[in-house]
Amino acid sequence: MIIVGNAVLSDDIKEKFFVCDLEKCKGACCVEGDAGAPLSDEETRLLEKAYADIAPYLTDEGREAIRKKGTWEIDMEGEKGTTTVGNNGACAYAIRDRNGVLKCGIEQAYSEGKTAFRKPISCHLYPIRITKYDQYDALNYDRWHICDPACTLGQALGVPLYKFLKDALIRKYGESWYRSLVEEIEKGRQD
Repeated sequence: MIIVGNAVLSDDIKEKFFVCDLEKCKGACCVEGDAGAPLSDEETRLLEKAYADIAPYLTDEGREAIRKKGTWEIDMEGEKGTTTVGNNGACAYAIRDRNGVLKCGIEQAYSEGKTAFRKPISCHLYPIRITKYDQYDALNYDRWHICDPACTLGQALGVPLYKFLKDALIRKYGESWYRSLVEEIEKGRQD
């Protein structure tokens, strides 16, 4: 276990190797599962505010789901998440590129300067999942068979999960926190 600030990280985050291999998985995490991507209260407000700028990037099916359900919804566990298409976990914000790889319509709008909201932090941090407690955040590696190619590629390239997710971890906790994480991991390797 690694403790940095108010975050407790499982050892998997320093020990497991991971690099998304979109050519193999095709971005299946955007449409597999039983719910949309977890959202914070702030992210639900950001989605509502930015939706008009995001909508042109979405599929007709995604826009229709959002028209019916709203820009976000409450899942079966009572948590806020991205709107899903139908009754499954397919994210209404998912789009396909020319190669059939699923991408995020929110992130596409962001990359073209249409919105300041990049995408849900839960997506940016995946396969790390955060559980919030009163005094701390618990960060755990979410093992999912669809990410097996990412584990294989990460191992081949020698990229640990915490390095692959550097930008996302900095977005969530800040540069100083990330530097402390790296120092803690490197200190642990020397001990």
